[in-house]
Amino acid sequence: MFTLLSPSALLALLGLLVPVAIHLWNRRPGREVAVGSLRWLAAGANRRLRNLKPEQLWLLLLRAGLLAVLAVAVAGPVWQQLVPRGRGQVLLSPQVIGTPAFAALRPTVDSLRRRGYALRWLAPGFPKMSRATLRADSLGQPDSARLLSGNTAFTTAFYAERVRQAAGAFGGQPLFVATPATLCGFQGLLAPLPAGVTWQTLPVGTATAWVQAAALQGDSLRLLMGTSTEIQTAFRWTSVAKPRPNGTVRPAGVPAYRLIAGSLQPLAGAGADGGQALPAVPVRTQPLRVVIYSTPEYALDARYLLAGVRAAATGLPIPLALSTITAPPLATTPADWLFWLSSAPLPAEWQAAVQKNGTKVWQEATGAGMADISRLVPVAADEVPATIMKRQQQQQSDSLAAGAAAALWVDGQGRAVLSRLAQGQGAIYQLHTRLNPSWSDLADSPTLPARLLALLQPETTDALLPTQLSGPDQALAAQDQRALDPAQLYASTAAPAQQATTPQKSAPLASRQTDLRPWFVLLAALLFVCERLLTRRRDGQPQPSLI
Repeated sequence: MFTLLSPSALLALLGLLVPVAIHLWNRRPGREVAVGSLRWLAAGANRRLRNLKPEQLWLLLLRAGLLAVLAVAVAGPVWQQLVPRGRGQVLLSPQVIGTPAFAALRPTVDSLRRRGYALRWLAPGFPKMSRATLRADSLGQPDSARLLSGNTAFTTAFYAERVRQAAGAFGGQPLFVATPATLCGFQGLLAPLPAGVTWQTLPVGTATAWVQAAALQGDSLRLLMGTSTEIQTAFRWTSVAKPRPNGTVRPAGVPAYRLIAGSLQPLAGAGADGGQALPAVPVRTQPLRVVIYSTPEYALDARYLLAGVRAAATGLPIPLALSTITAPPLATTPADWLFWLSSAPLPAEWQAAVQKNGTKVWQEATGAGMADISRLVPVAADEVPATIMKRQQQQQSDSLAAGAAAALWVDGQGRAVLSRLAQGQGAIYQLHTRLNPSWSDLADSPTLPARLLALLQPETTDALLPTQLSGPDQALAAQDQRALDPAQLYASTAAPAQQATTPQKSAPLASRQTDLRPWFVLLAALLFVCERLLTRRRDGQPQPSLI
């Protein structure tokens, strides 16, 4: 079907009046012929003026056609063709083949296949899946699916992006997608599903283990081991003998690493079972440098904070270099953590250190605060929740919320008690109350050291935040086997299994457009060439006489 993208551009067709007017009023001078009498010239001229009719009709048509073709080209001509809609597509992730959960889903897949749905792999290019592969699944995982699962070209950490690509590739067709429910496959932004997509997440029961962080402590190499199942992700510290340079480290239950240039490099082909390729793990050798700066009005807060940090240091894999000062520290002071206990704003040089050096800054509420009784949400089942009596002023909270800060500690009303705002390589941690008995009983809480320890060793805290995916964050995101809540994929409350069997409304037919402007421009060029040839031929003909 021929359509125009800009029909209003056809107003340019008014330009056709130009060649018509030219041809109607064009009076070429005749040849001068010597005659003996001029009595007939006036009458002949009058007859010529009264008889206005187009001359050189082919030239007129060429010029008018040239203008018409250019006008249509400006209007954006396209040829719109409806794409035949297929029955539908079943997209299967190779990791689900051979699992008990997929065996329970087989009747649904077989039903869709009998209705004309095509079987494809959820992989680059969406290659077709043979029916023999699906039949062999009843006897166990087929070799083809096993090869696809181990091929890095077919594994993906962005299932949602792959599904959006499939919706574009099979426009107008309903899609049924089956993938593992593990969080490691849902990195990136979970945007709303395209129309006509039914997504079934399956538990695959995979457990992974990996090295999250490493630190040298004397003759030992301290390793933070991460384990993840579909229920939880946990960490524990273990020690192995310090390897020689370029030596191999073989922790129990995880792939082997090699110590190269101050980092643990996974050996070629190493990867956690069920997870993705493991990144290198930097080995920390320097102590954790913590600076606590306080003014007189925050002296009591500094005492409680000092005791909490010292208690948390017993769980650190590296030594703690702790210093308390009452004079404003210089930005040249090396510090991994700066506890800024002052009502004065953070100096610009320290803000630059946060951006460039990765320094983390802790700040507390300023001013008189406002009375607001709430309880801190516990992070453990046996934790006694701390009580918050006063919070910082509302305008300060609103300014932090505008900065897209992530809430680490929240109260029973869902409001942030401790928020984290990532800035460059570092972050600003804002406590919306104070470690002061008149503000809260956090200082007397026995869980304060544990909460501070979770902050001081960022390998297990920053990795849980969607702020960046590099280093330890990437390791956790790639191996996280916790199950995704299906409600995060569907906006409705219907279960995915119900959506798979419920007939969906037919999606609108997709169309394919072919731009015709290059062809119209080529046609205009041909018409122009013909017009020039005809004009030259006309100019070469003998001119008519005046009589």
